[in-house]
Order: sequence, then C-alpha cells, then structure tokens
Amino acid sequence: MKKKYETILENFIFLSLEVKNQIKLTEEFINGTNKELIEKMELKDDYIDHLKTIIEDGCFSYINLADKQEGYEVKAIRSIHIMSVNLERIADYCENIARQTKHLTELSFIKKYRYIPMFDKINYAISKIVTVFKDRDLSGALEICRAEVDLDDIYKLNFDEIMEDFEKLNIRKDKQLIQNLITAIFIFRYLERIGDSILNIGEAIIFSVIGEKIKIRQFEALEKTLLESTFNGTLTEIDFRAILGSRSGCYISKINSKKDNKKREQGIFKEGDINKIRKERDSINLWNKVIPGIAPKVFGYYEKGDTASLLVEFFHGSPLDQIILCEGYDILTDAFVILENTLYKIWMKTKKDEMLKLTAISQIKDRFSNICRVHPTYSRNCKIIESLNIYSSKTLIEECAEIENDIYSPFTVLIHGDFNTNNLVFNHKEQKINFIDLYRSKQGDYVQDASVFLISNYRLPIFKTKIRNRLNEIIEHFYKFYSSFARQNHDNTYELRMALALARSFYTSTRFELDDDFSKDMFLRAHFLMEKILSFKKESLKNFKLPSDVLYY
Repeated sequence: MKKKYETILENFIFLSLEVKNQIKLTEEFINGTNKELIEKMELKDDYIDHLKTIIEDGCFSYINLADKQEGYEVKAIRSIHIMSVNLERIADYCENIARQTKHLTELSFIKKYRYIPMFDKINYAISKIVTVFKDRDLSGALEICRAEVDLDDIYKLNFDEIMEDFEKLNIRKDKQLIQNLITAIFIFRYLERIGDSILNIGEAIIFSVIGEKIKIRQFEALEKTLLESTFNGTLTEIDFRAILGSRSGCYISKINSKKDNKKREQGIFKEGDINKIRKERDSINLWNKVIPGIAPKVFGYYEKGDTASLLVEFFHGSPLDQIILCEGYDILTDAFVILENTLYKIWMKTKKDEMLKLTAISQIKDRFSNICRVHPTYSRNCKIIESLNIYSSKTLIEECAEIENDIYSPFTVLIHGDFNTNNLVFNHKEQKINFIDLYRSKQGDYVQDASVFLISNYRLPIFKTKIRNRLNEIIEHFYKFYSSFARQNHDNTYELRMALALARSFYTSTRFELDDDFSKDMFLRAHFLMEKILSFKKESLKNFKLPSDVLYY
C-alpha cells in the first residue's frame, strides 16, 4: 500500500503533466492548428481543478497527522500545496487566453508579436518542476524562478510595440484594429501572470530544500553577499532561519556556518530597501568607531537596484526584554549597571554643544492615520462638560506641536534611534551590552532614546503583579538615571521634552497593541501628558514638572 506522501506526490505529478498539456493546447490554439481545442481545454480545466482539490485535501490531512520526526516531508507537502495552487492558476490563465482570442477579428493578428518566446520560457520552466522538486535541486529552482524575469522582459517588449501601434491608429477608422490591440495586451498580460505563478513555484521548491520561505531576490542577495563577504561559509555550507516579528519591512534571517571548526560563525542577514540597509551599515561603522565592538561587525554588503543586503555578526546573549522577564535580580542588576555605564560613556564622548528642535509631536502627526487604522476610536472629539473644555485629539496634537516648535535640546549626543529593550543584547558571561538594529541612529536628543526605553518596558503586556512590579522598578530606576544626567548637564527643558516624547511613545505604541484595555490605557496617558503640557502654556514652561506617576502601570 502506498504511503500518503507518495500518493500526494503522484497526484502532483499528474497535475503538472495536465497543466503542461494545457499550455501546449493553448499555444496550438493560438497557432490556429485546431479551433476546437477550447472545448477540450475547458474539460481538462475541470479535471485540473479536481486534482488540485484532492492534493489540497491530502496535504492538509498529512500535515495535521504528521509526526514531528517527518520534518522534510512536512516541508515538501507544504511546498506541493503551494505549487498545486499555482499550477491550477496557470491552467486558468491558459483558459482565459483561449477565450480572449474570440475577440480577435483574425487569429493571425497575435503572430505580429513575440508570443512564441514566452511559451518557450513557460514550457521549459514547467517541464523542470517535478524533476527539480524531487532532486531538491537549488540551482534548478533558481532557474525556474528566473523564468519570471525573462517573461517580464518579453512582455515589456510586446507592450511597447502594441503602444507604438496604438499611436499610428486612426481612432475613427480603425475600430477593429483597436479591438485586436486591446485583446493582444490582455493575452500577453495573462502570459506574464503565468510567470508570476512560476516564480511562486520556484520559491516553493527553495522552501522545500532549505526549510524557510525566502523570495528569489532575497536568496540571490544572500548568495551574492556571502560570496563578497568575510563570512566563513558559502551558500551550500550554511543553515539559516528566518526571524519573525520584525516591523522594519526587511527580510531578516540568522545564518549558521555548518563547518565544525574554530572558525564556525553565526551572522544576521538583512535584505530590504537600499536606503534603510545602507543607513544601517553606515550607522554600524559609526558606532564601532565610537565604542569598538558595541555594534555588530559587518561581514558583507551588497546592492542591486533599489534593494541592498547586509550580513553582520550575530551577538551571543539575550535581548534585554528577556533578561527583564526571565532572569534573577543578580543578572538584571549586572545588565543595568553595564547599560548605564555604557550610555554615560557614549553620551559624554559624543556630546556636542548644538541645539536641536524636538520632533516628538510631529511623529504623532505622521503616524496618526496608522493609529486610527488599528484603533478607529482613538481620535477623541472636543467635549464641553459644564465650564470644562476638553480638547479633541487633533487639537491637543496641534497645540503641543506649536509648543514643541519653540523647544530645543541644549546639546546632542549619538542616539540609537530605536532604543527598545529588544534592540539591546546582554552577554552575562562577557559582561557587555551590544546594540542592534541601528539604521535610525543619528546625532540627536538623548531624551528620544530615554523615552523609548521607558515605554518599551511599560508596554510589555505582562500584568502579573510580581513582574509588573519589577517593570515599574526598572522604569523608576532609569528615569532617575536620565534625570540625574539632565541635572548634571544643566538641561533645563528635560522634563518638558520628556513629557512630549513620552506622549509620542504612548500614543504611537497603541498601533502595535490590540488588547483594547491596554492600548486605551496608553492612549489616555498620552492625552493626559499633552493636557498637562497645555495647562502650562500661559506660564513659564521652564517650570513644567513631569508627573512621573504616568510611567507606572
């Protein structure tokens, strides 16, 4: 009796053969060799839909019952499901192409353009799928993926030629020609979309081999970055795992060299927007000039088009948020002493006597639509209760923005720019703190980093009394540290800037928190701080005192 996996694989092979035949029939239909083929294609399309459903049911059943030891087969089954969905989609495109030809006044019209090279690319890629999948052939999977680029290029050539033919038209006289040109665009668009599905299939095969979802662009960037880096391992000599939960918009994965020797290395690979990745590389280099080793070593960097990739050192240790939640007071105390000493050293070493305008409230304005998208009710309307006038959210923001325009920090320091506890790594064995995710680093106001750090502790969604008391103690400890630094450096607007920055952090953090009670709490605290600031509007703002109780849950 066949194993369930073998049955699913067998059905997948039949599906790929049927789709391959549909592509062949579509090309024959366009060539005009048999005008009755469309009926045959429609019958085959029903069978393809049925096969896809059988495979889909088998895949879900297998995954649901699979033993944990069947690691590769589970990945292969997930890959088969993705490929089957895309093969069925390709068959639908073929049927759509055949139906579009009915709108051509003469079938031979399409032969003016490059449809044969597109079919050649499609046929070649589809014919390789089963063999490449069964052989776990990475280079073959990449070749399948690259068919999409070739199809895009040919589509662009056809599109440009059709546009040129449109320009030659007499709109009143050439109505049939207009119909043919529009139909041709649709046909080539379907052929181009087949390329998108082929790309999905190639990436699914890559997933079945390496066990992680990665786009061809990212895979090629990783390959190129490794080749041009000092990292000890090529693409065939590494394991990597995608890192989930990033809000940066970048693809991030952890790289492990498979070599069992003293030179075995671990790294973090990032791929994304060229400006963001380039900025992170430059920031890393800047930090390591200020305090060598505080930021990760750059192994390699690569740019292509509007994206770039970066391979950096992986720091052993634990993110500070994990230390806070899981470790004892002895380790926690060590971490905080080292962090305080490190911050003080950085701030004093990079301090510049230059004034800098605050931008906290402007950041609320920039993110306001995103906040309301997650929490539509987090935009309070103006209210009047007896003689009490309660400002609307927008009025509070606008009024505080006016105050902010006149507030400057008396000096600048090098700041992290995203000073959340999960961007700080503590190695207890080596007694050191490292900074990661540095693309927002710049010369700025230390209050920005200080407020982000305080709220990153506050917004940890832990409400058990013991841990919440610990978080409150940490917040109190570091608030005193920041306040002490301000007094030592004669920072007279520190408390006002801190209030504005905390209002910003409370308000913008709501877009990452779906717990209604907790997010509403942060929303109200942001409003409380802005109202408190406005109550000092007619007095000297230098007298403003931050109501520090707002920091504790």
